[in-house]
Amino acid sequence: MIYRLWAGAAFLLTLLVAWQLGGWAGYQQVERESLEDSFRYSQLIANELKRYRAIPELMAEHPLMLQVLETPTDPSLLLQANIEMKRMAHIVGSSDVYLMDRTGLTIGASNYQSPDSFIGGNFSYRPYFSEVIASGTSAFYFALGAASNVRGLFFSSPVNNDVGDLLGVLSVKVQVEGLESQWRRPVSLNNAEMVVLDEDGISFMASRAQWLYRDFEAGRMDDGKRARTGLRYPRQDTRPISITRLGRPGGVSARTQRLLITDDQHQSREYLSVRTPLPQLDWSLRVMVATEAVLWTRLRFVLAGAGLFLGCVLAWLYLRERYRREAELAQRGEQLELRVRERTAALEASNQRLLTEIDQREQAEAELRETQQELIQAAKLAVLGQMSAGLNHEMNQPLTAIQSYARNSQRFLQRNEHTMVDANLKEIISLCDKMADLTRQFRVFARKSEGRPATVDLRMAVDAALKIMWAQGDDTRNIDLHWDRPTQPVWCHGDLIRIEQVLINLLSNARQAVEQTDKPQITIVIIDRGAVWQCQITDNGPGLPANTEQIFEPFFTTKSVKQGLGLGLSISRQIVDALGGQLTGCNRDDGPGARFVLTLQKKDLAE
Repeated sequence: MIYRLWAGAAFLLTLLVAWQLGGWAGYQQVERESLEDSFRYSQLIANELKRYRAIPELMAEHPLMLQVLETPTDPSLLLQANIEMKRMAHIVGSSDVYLMDRTGLTIGASNYQSPDSFIGGNFSYRPYFSEVIASGTSAFYFALGAASNVRGLFFSSPVNNDVGDLLGVLSVKVQVEGLESQWRRPVSLNNAEMVVLDEDGISFMASRAQWLYRDFEAGRMDDGKRARTGLRYPRQDTRPISITRLGRPGGVSARTQRLLITDDQHQSREYLSVRTPLPQLDWSLRVMVATEAVLWTRLRFVLAGAGLFLGCVLAWLYLRERYRREAELAQRGEQLELRVRERTAALEASNQRLLTEIDQREQAEAELRETQQELIQAAKLAVLGQMSAGLNHEMNQPLTAIQSYARNSQRFLQRNEHTMVDANLKEIISLCDKMADLTRQFRVFARKSEGRPATVDLRMAVDAALKIMWAQGDDTRNIDLHWDRPTQPVWCHGDLIRIEQVLINLLSNARQAVEQTDKPQITIVIIDRGAVWQCQITDNGPGLPANTEQIFEPFFTTKSVKQGLGLGLSISRQIVDALGGQLTGCNRDDGPGARFVLTLQKKDLAE
């Protein structure tokens, strides 16, 4: 029973501490974000004021302003001045620019064409005029326009003649709606409000319309300040707003306090107010944030505290149960150690068996790779065997011609016709070069590939394959061959001998496919496909079976046994896959026959 009382008291104490810490953290978070936004907005106002301070001084130096003040009765000169002030107002983005003489009478204005023009109005009672007359320097003032009833910032500068006498005052009015519209609530503070107070505590900029021109510093205004406020904000309700100060919460700075504001509909809401003085002015910016966010922060802290307390209780229960079970586990320790030793021995034996199996698999893979290479070489030799008859025929013709030229040369030597002998010898040399080139191409093709891909010219592989294929006899020469050979090198990633083997297999299949065709035709074209090259071999034979992927399976063939075992396309696809390319086949859609596409990756010679 005592444990339960202690646990309940500790739980309540934890919730109380979490509530206090939540309030401290919540108020600090709201204040930090309010200070950041206050600094941003105060800098915005300061930059806007700095932007317009020097403009009236530059406008006052315009010679037309001085001429108007010296001869105010000249209508044409007044019209020129009004037009110039209107142009100035448009350039600087201000609402009004107007010129007053020493008595405060407005003699020219940018809104001279407007029904409520400032011309003829006397503004000698405005501080932005009286301060310039008294000090002879520029002045700045904020007020509600007497004629336009529009809030504005008034920047004034004296207009002096050449000897330094003050003849009048030029003023520029800038509306504050632009500044007010740039107030943006922080993302995390949806209930944030803003007011800018003058030196008397009257709000002249506010995010809520009902707070505009209200007294936020009730009790500080005397009769003189009331009169000044009446002149600054004519015809406006400047009654004090109902504010109850609730003090400063813990964890925040001295510039922050809690306020309870009651509006005219008698609805109250609590805010956390952060006061920021605006630079070089007697104004102050207040960012007020509703404290509902602090309540949610407190609730989160209370939930976290409750979870922490429950976690501690559960940890204590766990530790107590753990101590109880440790005795149990100690008794089973020896039995577990014995079982571990037995299982370790079994695992070692199993590991040994796995290592043996791995060695066997690696050996099998090595044998498989070697078998694949031998199979590829055997396929090449099989192709050479099939073409041997054509090669004999191709070699027999040059040999017969050489024999004839040699016999003729003997007769010409007997007749001392050395010119004819020299011509016959040149023909014999040409025929020998032809046979050497042919046998060299067969010898290169029969050689095993080194297996290391490199940069090769695809045109050379096609040329070599055609030389070998066209050495098979007259039946090959009857085929109408279209080889659209590119003029520039076609550099690709591959192995020259392997690519030749693939092309010879494809050309051999195409040649056999058009044997029974009346007008046999084979077309070879290389197409640039961006990152790859495509070599397309097209024939006008009977075409492929319906299932085109089946032709790449080992031992699948549509030919007789004498023409092959069905391994050519399967080996060709394996070769192309190993080179990172692709080999596909399909029937033509523009006529009878088949089309095989060899795709290889491009290779930049600079690489």
